[in-house]
Amino acid sequence: MRSLVILFLCLAAALPAGAALPLDRIKLPTGFRISLYAEVPGARSLALGDQGTLFVGTRGDKVYAVTAGGEVLTLYSGLDTPNGVAFRDGALYVAEISRVLRFDNIESRLHSPPPPVVVSDRFPDDTHHGWKFIRFGPDGLLYIPVGAPCNICEPDPARYAAIFRMKTDGSGLERYADGVRNTVGFDWDPKTGELWFTDNGRDWLGNNAPPDELNHASRPGMHFGYPYCHGRARADPEFGNKRPCADFTPPARELGPHVAALGMRFYTGVMFPATYRNQVFIAEHGSWNRFPPLGYRISLVRLRDGQAVGYETFAEGWLRGVSAWGRPVDLLVMPDGALLVSDDKAGAIYRIRYGRSLFQ
Repeated sequence: MRSLVILFLCLAAALPAGAALPLDRIKLPTGFRISLYAEVPGARSLALGDQGTLFVGTRGDKVYAVTAGGEVLTLYSGLDTPNGVAFRDGALYVAEISRVLRFDNIESRLHSPPPPVVVSDRFPDDTHHGWKFIRFGPDGLLYIPVGAPCNICEPDPARYAAIFRMKTDGSGLERYADGVRNTVGFDWDPKTGELWFTDNGRDWLGNNAPPDELNHASRPGMHFGYPYCHGRARADPEFGNKRPCADFTPPARELGPHVAALGMRFYTGVMFPATYRNQVFIAEHGSWNRFPPLGYRISLVRLRDGQAVGYETFAEGWLRGVSAWGRPVDLLVMPDGALLVSDDKAGAIYRIRYGRSLFQ
């Protein structure tokens, strides 16, 4: 019963309809400022086009575009949870639950979008952890996670709980990382080209366990423990007797329990001070069944010599007590070095900048 009460308090609307977003509540390090970039209902994954168009996925049925001039357009509707968006060679790629679509020459046709090309329809149609985050890696391949179709279970490893990759035409589908319960964010180290990703821990092991994870996949074929092991060395009470934690790659960093770590980005811009460059920013969407609630913030994992050596809060204020008015989802470093943050609860995209001038 307590979990249901907290779920209601955390997810119920905390702002009156039409109210201005209380961005003055957001606490940032000295010198940083946050502003509204665009209002986009249910804003989730972000991708930037060559001409400055921001593409926005949702867990509804729509994909949006925000033009370089600030116009918000509904590109497509009637899609099946088009959470994932990626851009390459003039085309927008959109991940639904069971397939990936491509929309060619999209930036020249924002007001009359082209019909989709089905790149692949080979993915499971399970809705539990079925929404997908997609990105192109430095190898030119499209990376696509498929979450576990459950809270905790032993799913078919050929189809679930893994990060896959494939060519732009849908061919050559292969598993890259195994034992991944549910990742909704990943990026590549700009120095090494190696993959890092967030992963959400299982539910119903208590308020403080297990942790969410930041993982480092330095090569293909690594296994990160699900469903047998959580965090660095916590055996699952249902499946942990089948394989020991020593069999798996531990997380690069344990994150807060149930914080719902989603989008992550290496900061590759030059606007922020040097101490933030090539560090990992993470959007923590926020817990849904923890008391007290945790997350609803942007955290920072500091790296040194390829190792995660620190974990701290960078931006907070979307949560007040047990009521949240916003939930960060994804991050994007813009060409000018500003950091965009999507928020599916407030229906907004924010711009975080550094500097004294209001015009930076």
